[in-house]
Amino acid sequence: MTTPPEVWLRGPLAGFPPLLQPVAHAIKQAQNEIHELMQDFPDELLWEKPMGLASPGFHLQHITGVIDRMATYAQAKTLSEQQFAYLKKEGVPDTNLTTQILLENLDRQIVDFLDFVSKINPETLPDYRGVGRAQLPSTVGGLVFHAAEHTQRHLGQLLVTVKVVLGS
Repeated sequence: MTTPPEVWLRGPLAGFPPLLQPVAHAIKQAQNEIHELMQDFPDELLWEKPMGLASPGFHLQHITGVIDRMATYAQAKTLSEQQFAYLKKEGVPDTNLTTQILLENLDRQIVDFLDFVSKINPETLPDYRGVGRAQLPSTVGGLVFHAAEHTQRHLGQLLVTVKVVLGS
């Protein structure tokens, strides 16, 4: 069986405006690669921090949290107490969490995020959005593109960390 091309080379994803296709493509590609990378990953290694690198568990939690937070800001909302609590727990070792649970959490967040992205009116992409307590300036487009870019960046870091942890 041959490997399918990367998501962005499979054509437009149904339901996404042309200007938002790159966001959907990047998120879906990262999701595919994360699942492939983390397949059969030992739960007891989730919180390992080789050479001071962030743990695989942190990256899975952080990607999930950032996607959620960027969607919240893109909707001109402030973070909830639940989101702040989640942020504080990112990277804190929790033996109740397994690789499977972290992947399921990520998948749920991706479904929600892509649903949100599919409903964005492209005319609103340049609309101002404040980020964080300081209300730093961004836009709807900046936030959803950052979610995709940040996801890809942490996928790269996760890839390196997993390879170091597994000794390969």
